[in-house]
Amino acid sequence: GSASAAQYAVVDLNISVDRPADVVWKKVGGYCDIAGWLKLSCVYTSGSGDVGTVRRLADRIDEVMVGKTAHSYTYTQPGTTILYHGTLQVVPEGKDHCKLLYNLIWDQAPLANDEAKTKDREQRTKSFTAALANMKAMAEAQ
Repeated sequence: GSASAAQYAVVDLNISVDRPADVVWKKVGGYCDIAGWLKLSCVYTSGSGDVGTVRRLADRIDEVMVGKTAHSYTYTQPGTTILYHGTLQVVPEGKDHCKLLYNLIWDQAPLANDEAKTKDREQRTKSFTAALANMKAMAEAQ
């Protein structure tokens, strides 16, 4: 049989935060800080928060960190067939402001039809838009 061609979907989200980038990253940028802003459990199954660390989300989803900078990390889900990757990044915008960026990319070709692809993209967009709002609230809290 022949394999179907990949159909990569990309979601780029951002939100402005009224705090310095360093402050924001300390509040929301730890690899398991996702538990607070995505409202699910997170534990390290290997590593300590650097490249190569594996986190388990909601007791069922494994994600390995594949890249890291002072204010960003990128991860993938090695157990999935959709080549799912995400990046969280904080970009300074002046002394006391920054922007939180969240980028997702995945192969939607395995989904059954255009309706399923649209529904999947909308669900991911809604989930991570809410996550960014939660991160903003956490970062701006006193």
